[in-house]
Amino acid sequence: MTSSDGLSSDIAADAALVADAPDAAVKGTMSTGSAPPSGPIDDAALDALFRRARTPRSWADRPVGAETLAALYDLVKMGPTSGNCMPARFVFVVSEDARARLRPALSAGNVVHCLAAPVVAIVCHDPLFFEHLPNLNDEPGLRDWFAGDVGLAEETAFRNGTLQGAYLLMAARALGLAAAPMSGFDAYQVEDALLAGTGWRANFLIALGYAGDETERPRAPRLDFDTTCLCL
Repeated sequence: MTSSDGLSSDIAADAALVADAPDAAVKGTMSTGSAPPSGPIDDAALDALFRRARTPRSWADRPVGAETLAALYDLVKMGPTSGNCMPARFVFVVSEDARARLRPALSAGNVVHCLAAPVVAIVCHDPLFFEHLPNLNDEPGLRDWFAGDVGLAEETAFRNGTLQGAYLLMAARALGLAAAPMSGFDAYQVEDALLAGTGWRANFLIALGYAGDETERPRAPRLDFDTTCLCL
């Protein structure tokens, strides 16, 4: 499942304060404790995150450094999860060795586009996420509740891990990166090749980088409110 949309060059311009700066520029992404905004974010931010953001068809020849990935996670971890369970785990594929191990697991149509990106994030979840709950939630017995119900634990891990994967995509856009989510891959091969010893389960992939020079094209259709929503 690779989106057919692409990121326009205008979005890169909108995000120039981050996208055109070195990795050190992302050091300031963590809040220093100021109050949250009392109203909607402005149109420029909404455009960069949603309305004009596009999935890239090509990538700029520009690396994504470790500081950017750390800043990315610093945003992701602030997003809410059920009971603050935080089951998502992220593997950032950056080395040539890791790319070579990922390649056989990719669907044929995703190989070139995915591996051309500077970073491929494997969005995973940890089935044993509940082992960390004593440090994340002070509710008595919460760890044992999940440990005693494998089905509940797996459902919670998958649901909230997927949610955190969506946070990763939006956080990437907020930092001036382009993101291409994909589900065309063999999860079991990925787990054998790249997750051995972790116990983590692969969910989906997000290719990350800076968008290449692209001609803006019409956006693919979207379903409207009346088709997809009920107010009861």
